[in-house]
Amino acid sequence: MQTETMHADVAVIGWGKAGKTIVAKLAAGGTRVVIVEQSDAMVGGTCINIGCVPTKTLLHDAGGRRADDDPQSFFDAAQQRRDSLIAKLNGVNRTMVEQHEQAVVVMGRARFSGERTIEVTAGDDLLTVTADRFVIGTGAVSRQADVPGLDPRSPRVLDSTTAQGVHPLPDHLAIVGAGPIGLEFATMFALFGSRVTLIDRGARLLPEHDEQLSAEVEQRLREQGVEVLHDTMVVEGSEEDDGVRLETDTGSAVTADAVLFAIGRTPATSGLGLEAAGVETDERGAIAVDDLLRTSVEGVWAVGDVNGGPQFTYVSYDDHRIVLPQLLGREPEHTRADRTAVPTTTFMHPPLGIVGLTADAAREAGHAVRVATKPVAKIAAMPRPKAVANTAGRITLVVDADTDLVLGAQLWTIDAQELVNLVALAMRGGVSASKLRDGIWTHPSTTEALNEVLAELD
Repeated sequence: MQTETMHADVAVIGWGKAGKTIVAKLAAGGTRVVIVEQSDAMVGGTCINIGCVPTKTLLHDAGGRRADDDPQSFFDAAQQRRDSLIAKLNGVNRTMVEQHEQAVVVMGRARFSGERTIEVTAGDDLLTVTADRFVIGTGAVSRQADVPGLDPRSPRVLDSTTAQGVHPLPDHLAIVGAGPIGLEFATMFALFGSRVTLIDRGARLLPEHDEQLSAEVEQRLREQGVEVLHDTMVVEGSEEDDGVRLETDTGSAVTADAVLFAIGRTPATSGLGLEAAGVETDERGAIAVDDLLRTSVEGVWAVGDVNGGPQFTYVSYDDHRIVLPQLLGREPEHTRADRTAVPTTTFMHPPLGIVGLTADAAREAGHAVRVATKPVAKIAAMPRPKAVANTAGRITLVVDADTDLVLGAQLWTIDAQELVNLVALAMRGGVSASKLRDGIWTHPSTTEALNEVLAELD
């Protein structure tokens, strides 16, 4: 075994959005910084390798499949394009860090052996890294299914990572879990040509949102070939010659070529040796942090999915804005507590952008509420969905009747991932619903729906 030692001003564990940005900016300013990543396949972090970028690439391509396109050939071509894109992004991310003389890249598995020391193993080699300050950004991993009779290592038992590389394309795919991951993969595989059964433990999809939206989203999924089973839990499974059999608590069974468990992601803290450093975790296994993302140990911060916050790349990027100034001896301009109107998008076909409160939640919070809602197909002033042949969806905005400020929006339409950002900015900036209604927007665009929909305020 080869053993070496190294010291840095700052050591970053994990090549996620926050981690790599901190490393590049510190190194550019002359700080000696080490970044540790356990796998070449994860250079750049979850998003570009197994998360946002590859899944949205596959979903985009799936939406372009025609009825006479061979599903397997089309799926193979989409996977090849995804792999090519990821390889390019890997290279860009390596250059982002390695171009700086003060940045050192270490590949291997990191484990704390003390408050200011980690040991990095790579095969038979061991590197001891000491640093004045540490940033932990190891991300999250798919939650493993614990179903009697099923081996999670089986090629027929998938998670959100392995499902992207499944071969062959399942004729019938069962998906357990109807959260954002489940909805996105159900849409993707249905568009690729698989028959999909979505198993939902809840009484309806999107239970935190309006019932009308829930019903319309489910109808859209059914039109795309997705069977939805509500109030259903898988209690036992077995592998058979022709696939996987799932027994449910309703007494029924689902037999499919493969099963995807889309039951969430858990912070990747296992094996980090956090106890040796004195870094505390919460009941979910996430690293406990305050609003400045400081852990229980002075000089150690946790960023991204591992700290238990919203598991989004853009939140991880905002984490770096909070931590970087502290590493440079300055006060950050904001803290985690200052975040408001943080948007989300579930990438179905079309995507669903959400920000703020629903009408019911706003009323429960004590607001007098006005609601504007309209099906996308009936928004005359927004011809873009008709031009691209995707008029599914509904746009709903919730407005405070007293202040005319937007309290929330449910934007289920093409380009929702962009429109929701505009509405979120308006909410953070105190732009009134009337100003959005009277805005001058380009044509044809999705944004101009605000002219017509907000004129419908009840």
